[in-house]
Amino acid sequence: MEIFKTYYQNANPEKALAMAAYMKNQFPFLGIQSPGRKEINDRYFKQLKGARSFDWEFVFQSMKMPEREFTYLATEYIYRFRNLIEPSSFINIERAALIKPWWDSIDSIAPSVGFLCKKYPILLRDFIEKWIYADNIWLKRISIIFQLKYKNETNLEILSQSILENKNSNEFFVNKAIGWALREYSKSDPKWVLDFVKHNSLSKLSENEALKWINRL
Repeated sequence: MEIFKTYYQNANPEKALAMAAYMKNQFPFLGIQSPGRKEINDRYFKQLKGARSFDWEFVFQSMKMPEREFTYLATEYIYRFRNLIEPSSFINIERAALIKPWWDSIDSIAPSVGFLCKKYPILLRDFIEKWIYADNIWLKRISIIFQLKYKNETNLEILSQSILENKNSNEFFVNKAIGWALREYSKSDPKWVLDFVKHNSLSKLSENEALKWINRL
């Protein structure tokens, strides 16, 4: 695939080592930093302008490539073309999320989930409510943070449910997500967040994260 060739042609082994180290050496990298990827991706996605169908094969092929930049390519494709995703194919979001999952890919997929759940509320019942109780920590994380951009339109019932079900987790990435979600919503309704934190026993990590913005006021 042409864009894969372009990525390999722009590899920087020295930067790749530093990027891999930043990600705790979970994945190999090509060494293409964000500005370089943006330039390559902008050119590629411009060619796809006007597409009428979503290319899941491209997403899965990209995410299965060894170097992590290809995962970022896939998650950006998902976000840029999220309008083309139908509820019937939303299961592919879950499948994609579980391919070599880590916080970077999950946090890149979550905004697309948020967009689609607002567009198709039935997805809340069919997926989000199941992810809240999933054994997989990454699906839990998405269920907690998918509403980050909702502001005053946040579904507080879903937010509360996702947090209360998972507040006793020992997983760093789950507790961090809880704090992040509450902190973001505190910018819209600080009183609600203060009351929630006061009346629910959260991990110290979650509580500290939740109150960061409020404590600056």
